[in-house]
Amino acid sequence: MLDILRKTTDVLFDTNRRFLQARLFHAIRVAFALLVSIALTTGIDIPHGEWATITVLVVIGGLQHHGNIRRRAAERGVGTLIGALVGLALILQQSYFGAPLLTYALMAAICGYCAYHAIGKGGYIALLAAITVVVTAGHGNQNVYDALWRTVDVFIGTAIALVFSFALPAYASYSWRIRLAALLRASAAVHRKMQSGFADATEQRAAMLDLGTRLIPLRGLIPSVAKETGVPSSEFEEIQHAARVCISALELMAAIEQETGLREGEDPGIEPALLAMAEALETGQAPAPASSVNTAENDINTQPGPLPFMARQLAADLSRMRTRLDRLSARHGFPYNAR
Repeated sequence: MLDILRKTTDVLFDTNRRFLQARLFHAIRVAFALLVSIALTTGIDIPHGEWATITVLVVIGGLQHHGNIRRRAAERGVGTLIGALVGLALILQQSYFGAPLLTYALMAAICGYCAYHAIGKGGYIALLAAITVVVTAGHGNQNVYDALWRTVDVFIGTAIALVFSFALPAYASYSWRIRLAALLRASAAVHRKMQSGFADATEQRAAMLDLGTRLIPLRGLIPSVAKETGVPSSEFEEIQHAARVCISALELMAAIEQETGLREGEDPGIEPALLAMAEALETGQAPAPASSVNTAENDINTQPGPLPFMARQLAADLSRMRTRLDRLSARHGFPYNAR
């Protein structure tokens, strides 16, 4: 029994497994949140308890990284509070004036105002506020008693969703490291393929498109990674830029080889450099010194021509990228061991 419990605990706290099975973990998190909401509202017989469950689904949203959960939690809380208070105000004015058309017009105006602000900064707050207004006030035909209970249900659902948002979250810093490592390994594979030559231009374009596709998600993770690690975003932006420059160099080299039929010749250390950095990012250990990476641009064929020049440039770019990773490790302990 203890052995089963230990294995289960190891699985739950294995960051790599949570990264690989992110959707499964999120699905389990949402399922348990719903069960808690149903048990709580049904167990103590809270009126309109289904709205707490609906709120759980609305608030818990998509999979959140640990680095932006606090910001999202604050946005959820503020949006829910604003929406609940506005919804109650709509019910009160409907009870006082008894004018449904006025209530409909006010609700449309309020939701339109929220929709206006839902596009841009603070959009999540505006969206949740509009949803909560409708949940609380309905179409204005709710009595104050029901509106108050719906407001309570909304807050119960929000609280449950926030608690489960912090349960076994995905770490953006881990995702960033693994994705960057995958990009570097894919770049090494492209460089290896260049040694023998691509079958045709279509294969070359597909390979370079794959590298570009792998690079794009990294930028979206940077704000969350910076919050998790306390490292300035500019540090990661530099590495992002270096990776983009390396991909551009590979693309130019592939185009030159495809057009001229020339080959770079013996690998001067470019592929080992890419694989060394990838392994360091995956294991969470700082890269070991490797002179072949830093001096690759001096070892390559020095004959004139665009291909040797681009190879020297790529070797230099990789050396600078490695230096930035070394600096992250020395100053901030990054890359670091997976939690």
